[in-house]
Amino acid sequence: MVNLTQVSATPSPDLLTPDNAVVLFVDHQPQMFFGTGSGDRSAIINATVGLAKAAKAFDVPRVLTTVAAESFSGPLLPQLGAVFPDAKIIDRTSMNAWEDPALVEAVKATGRGKVVIAGLWTEVCLVLPVLSMITQGYEVYVVTDASGGVSPKAHEHAIQRMTQAGAVPVTWLQVLLELQRDWARTETYGAVTEIVKEHADAYGLGIVYAHAFIGEHAAG
Repeated sequence: MVNLTQVSATPSPDLLTPDNAVVLFVDHQPQMFFGTGSGDRSAIINATVGLAKAAKAFDVPRVLTTVAAESFSGPLLPQLGAVFPDAKIIDRTSMNAWEDPALVEAVKATGRGKVVIAGLWTEVCLVLPVLSMITQGYEVYVVTDASGGVSPKAHEHAIQRMTQAGAVPVTWLQVLLELQRDWARTETYGAVTEIVKEHADAYGLGIVYAHAFIGEHAAG
């Protein structure tokens, strides 16, 4: 039952904000994309770059990691690296990123308790660290469209497993708009609408249309 004395116009503490989240990108690399068969790889790349630009627009801490970059999986996705050209990339040998001390320390150093994570493959390189982080008390948000598995079933079952353990499935656009949350926040309004126009397909075209007929300050 609702206690009306406690009702007010305040956001839930469960919401992602620029001050409580860190974004973790796991193994967006050529060899990992070669084996991805759960969805359109171009769409996954688009979502990954959209998520990266969202983190950059709101100055959310981000951690980028690769696995066996020089011996098997290849370098970080160039489009992702272009968003963060000066970022330190943590290369690992472990499939479970959370077993790499350098990565764990990088996440801990942000001081954030909510981890937004995306990567390849969903059933290995996401499931393993997500379950590990949840066990240690982190709130984990899995960006499903910026991630992919070797097959649709592998991706789907991995998301189910993480969700059952307490992870929250989200999309990159959901993360972007949750960070913005109010179109009156003019300091990030321009960056957000540009990201939407570039990466959000029909929604982005809708903003282009609205700006053309209403003006540059048409709400998203």
